[in-house]
Amino acid sequence: MNFSLFIAKRLAFSKQQSFSRFIIRLSVGATTVGIAAMIITLCFVNGFQQTVADKVYSFWGHIRVQHFEPDKSMMAEEVPINRDSTVEKLIDSQKEVTKIQAFATKSAVLEFHKNIEGVLLKGIEANYDSSSIKPFITRGNWIHFSDSSYSKEIMVSEQIANLLNIQLNDTVTVYFVGTNETNTSYRKLVVSGLYKTGIEEYDKVFLLADLKLIARINNWTEDQIGGYEIFIDQEFNKDSVNEQLMSNLPTEWMSRTVASIYPNIFDWLDIQNMNRNVIFIIMAVVAIINMISCLLILILERTRMIGVFKALGAKDQNIIQIFLYYAAVIALRGIIGGFIIGMGLVLLQQYTGFISLDESSYYVKTAPVQIIWWQIIAVCITTFMVSFVVMLIPALLVKKVNPIKAIQFR
Repeated sequence: MNFSLFIAKRLAFSKQQSFSRFIIRLSVGATTVGIAAMIITLCFVNGFQQTVADKVYSFWGHIRVQHFEPDKSMMAEEVPINRDSTVEKLIDSQKEVTKIQAFATKSAVLEFHKNIEGVLLKGIEANYDSSSIKPFITRGNWIHFSDSSYSKEIMVSEQIANLLNIQLNDTVTVYFVGTNETNTSYRKLVVSGLYKTGIEEYDKVFLLADLKLIARINNWTEDQIGGYEIFIDQEFNKDSVNEQLMSNLPTEWMSRTVASIYPNIFDWLDIQNMNRNVIFIIMAVVAIINMISCLLILILERTRMIGVFKALGAKDQNIIQIFLYYAAVIALRGIIGGFIIGMGLVLLQQYTGFISLDESSYYVKTAPVQIIWWQIIAVCITTFMVSFVVMLIPALLVKKVNPIKAIQFR
């Protein structure tokens, strides 16, 4: 029989009332709260970063390829490039790339019932994969494309529609201004649908239209486009893929990650990692202080017991193991309780969305969660290991106990 484990079990599961039992419950409660807080923080930060990033990528892809314009604003028209089937096949053959799509943008003024608003049309093709955009459609339908001519339908964001009192199937006038101030043309287009991404940078500016319309307005040839959107597998590093693409593109072309085009959004998302780390550090410090205090109180309360065991010939190592086993039981109780509470709240949010957010500020209506099991298991195991190592510090005080004085201790 393991002497240390046997005594530790008797102490841990004893029903005898003492001051230490209150301290033990307090310690278990503190560990439970700490583990639950770390699990909730981890799942909410992961979910928030993933959801907002996916919204940005759904609209623009992960990488944009355009004509080389180093000083170009992130929201402006592009210098056209000619389609290059060789480059398209080369990019599409990359194992990291999942799809490649053409696009173009055009500055315009949207007018409806004498109300006007400056916008930027994003032109897409009939073969555009709409699965990434359709989840954002709140009313109406996707654009119907024509084989013979450009589509006369557009999609407007709810923000612009509310601003100009536009409804579904309304006919709006879009004015296009060329490089020559006197060269102004317009088109009457029908609103086929309304969308809302929740990202103000998109919703307040962009309309979705047929790329053929932009090509017609700009007098482009059939082979000219604004650029390519490249979607890559989430497993791969976007910066390294971008560097590989740059080496394969024509000299006058350039590629940029969407994260570098919209740094304000992605820098803000990265700040969430700092918030997560601060919470982790605070919880770790609380757990360390909590376990040290708890074990010190347990040792002080059992001083006479330590003295008796030493007088009977028990080794210091065996007595230290008693308190380490005892403290391990306390830590495990807290970790299991924290796991149950933390995962319970995370799953409740995942299935009910009871925590809501201001979409204009946070880009999402409800707080999203993402459960990455290896991270949660790592949190629990790391917490236990850190707690166990920290427990060695007060446990070593057992060696300082004099058996004669300890037996007389009251």
